[in-house]
Parts: sequence; C-alpha cells; structure tokens
Amino acid sequence: MTFAGGDVPAPLACAVTAATGLPLAVRRQYPVPVFAAVLCASLLSLALGLPWDFFAAAAYALYPVALGQPRRRWVPTSAIGAAGALAILGGATVGPSGWQAGRPGALVVGLGVLGVTWSLGRALRERRAHAERSARQLADRAVTDERLRIARELHDVVAHSMSLIAVKAGVAVHVAEARPQEALDALRVIETTSRGTLAEMRHLLGVLRNGSVPEAALAPTPGLTALTALAERAAMAGVSVDLDVRAGDLPDGVALSAYRIVQEAVTNVVKHATPARCSVLVDAAGGRMRIRVADDGPGVRVLPGGAAGEGHGLVGMRERVMMYGGDFAAGPRPEGGFAVSASFPYDPA
Repeated sequence: MTFAGGDVPAPLACAVTAATGLPLAVRRQYPVPVFAAVLCASLLSLALGLPWDFFAAAAYALYPVALGQPRRRWVPTSAIGAAGALAILGGATVGPSGWQAGRPGALVVGLGVLGVTWSLGRALRERRAHAERSARQLADRAVTDERLRIARELHDVVAHSMSLIAVKAGVAVHVAEARPQEALDALRVIETTSRGTLAEMRHLLGVLRNGSVPEAALAPTPGLTALTALAERAAMAGVSVDLDVRAGDLPDGVALSAYRIVQEAVTNVVKHATPARCSVLVDAAGGRMRIRVADDGPGVRVLPGGAAGEGHGLVGMRERVMMYGGDFAAGPRPEGGFAVSASFPYDPA
C-alpha cells in the first residue's frame, strides 16, 4: 500500500485508522482517554503520511472534554480560540499553493481546528452554566417571594385574631364575677376565633411542608365575601363596622389583597380604638380598587414600644398596595379618629 509519505504496510495503516475512529464511539463515557488516544493516532497518521483528516477526529473527541472539564483560570480559552482561528485562516490563505498538504501545514491547520473546537466547547459550557445559575436564582427568588407572602398572610391572620382574643379575654376577666353570662359569651368568642385561626394557619403552613397537606384540605383564600364575617368578629370586640362593598367578580389576588388591607385596618381599630365605630368602603370600578377604612376612635396609633408611628400592620398594607403600583395613606383625621386609604389599579381580566 503506497501513500504520499511512502510505503506503509496495510495492516499498520488499518490499525492506525481504527485507532483514530473507533474510540469515538465511547467519547462521552471516557472523554479524556478517548481524546488522548485519538490525538496520538492522528499524529501517528500524519507522521506516516496516511490520508489526513485535518484532525477532525481529534477535534470531535476534544469537544466533550471542553464541555465536561471544570473551568481553570490559568487556561487562556479566548487566546486559544483566537490563535486557532488565525492558524486556520493562515493555512487557507498564506504560503504557496498546496503547502497545507505537507506535514508542517497539516499540523498547523490541525492545531487550529483543535483550538477552535476547544473554545467552542468552553463557550457552550459557560453558557449552560450561566443559564443554570439564572434558573437557580429565579427559583430562589420565587421561594423567597412565596415565603414573604406567607409571612404577610400569617401576620394578618395572627394579628387580627389575637387582637380580638385579647380584647374578649380582658372583657371576660373584668365581668367574670359581676356578669358571668357575659364572661361566658366572651369565652365562646375566644374559642371560635382561636379554632378558625388555627385552621387558617394550618392551611398557610401546609405550603411550606413540601405538599404534605393534600390540595383538597386547603381552604380557598378569603375574598370580599368574607368581609361580613370580619365585621361580625369586630363587633364582638366592641367595634361597630359599617360595610359598603361595591365590587363584582375580581381576580383572586386582588380580592385577597383588598380583604387583607381591610382586615388589618379593622384590626388596628380593635387594638387601639375600642369601643368605636368604623366605616369600610371597598369600591372596584374601571380597573381600579379603592379602599377606605375610617374610625372615630383616638387618632394616634401606638406601637408596642410606646412610640406612635407605623407598625408592621401599616407597613404590610403599604407593601400590598405597592405591589400593584398604587397609592397608600394612613393618619389621623381632622375631625377625630384614624383613616386608612388605598387605591391601586388591576386588570379586570
């Protein structure tokens, strides 16, 4: 068997050709050993003057190596890619015609092909790593947002119910000896409120238990229809609530936000202004939700530490409104009492 580089025995030529191509079948399982074997076979093929494939087989074996190997800062991937491209371009355009067929030219072009292959593999690896990091960040952000949402829900549920329980417990203690029936009624309110609160907290915390609570056991999120029950519970604590709800069908998120804002505002009245009268206006029209809760109690809200200002309840209401890009205001009224106003747009669809 005669080739351009001289006479090469047929068995040796077949063995070198097999060593160049056959290992590629397992290049994904053993990328580094396969690349080393194929590169050695390609160099031997070039040295013997066998028909040369411009190191295509070696480049094919190098690609999974570039994809799978960890990044090393000392490897100049960009420089390798640029040098490889220059080698290929130079081999195609520089020098006398046909010089690429010789061993030096073939070696230069082959190394260029390997350099470009390595750079392409590393670039794809970096792109995949970036996509994976972005997906992980999005997932982490979604988890954080969900936990914040649940924290707001728990705060609203606990703050409202515990305020009602504390007021009724105080009433029960105050009238226990003089009016035992009234004290018994207060205890019944405490029992009913605590049971409902525990059930709602279980539903909220079930989201954090990796689906251990079946979907059928999760109660629907409260909406504007639950405002009547909210007003009845506030009346038990000594706050007379006048409801004025002007809204039809609303998206679940909008209805929940409106309910929680009203709930927190009424809870503040129960905590700081009992006994009092409270008017609640919920008006949804033209793609905009308007909420106003005003009472005739003391016009200052006192924080647990004794300082007047914004507590977690007002902050939570403001956050809910800002989620929709709306406006929020809270403060004493000139005629006395305290008022909370919220307005935010929503998509009726």
